[in-house]
Amino acid sequence: MKLKYLILAAISGAVITIDQATKMYVHTHFQLHESVDVIQGFFNLTYVRNYGAAFGFLAESHPTFREIFFLSMPPVALLIILAILRTVAEVDRWTIASLSLVFGGAIGNYIDRIRFRYVIDFLDFHLQKSYTWPAFNVADSAIVAGVGVLLFLELTRTKRSMAEASKTEEPKAT
Repeated sequence: MKLKYLILAAISGAVITIDQATKMYVHTHFQLHESVDVIQGFFNLTYVRNYGAAFGFLAESHPTFREIFFLSMPPVALLIILAILRTVAEVDRWTIASLSLVFGGAIGNYIDRIRFRYVIDFLDFHLQKSYTWPAFNVADSAIVAGVGVLLFLELTRTKRSMAEASKTEEPKAT
């Protein structure tokens, strides 16, 4: 088996395990909307059920549409990630790791969708409760980190290729 698929299995497996373990702890030890201060005025553990996507997107849409959409899109996304991974060179470990984070996060949230028809969120950051970031979970964190690194890698590749292209251009005669 190729190393990149072993990396995918290891990283996404770790993300799924940590994500599901933390969600099950919150689900079994907290009441819905119960909140515990971890860092007063900044970070709580708060049990929230997210029926939508990021930031509750589509949470208010028709339940049938929402369920069909959220149960059909993750497998499509996973297939796209696998197709992209096929084209990634074995030595491009940052890209492989980033895709693996997104893959594991997508599966972690998909497990919730299949089991509960919602995603368990519990990481609740705020500034003295005057500004509150929407609650999220380990899977969401992995997806954001993976996408962030992929964007950074693409921007640096683009900048590098533009710099190389400008070096190889011959000066124009005047």
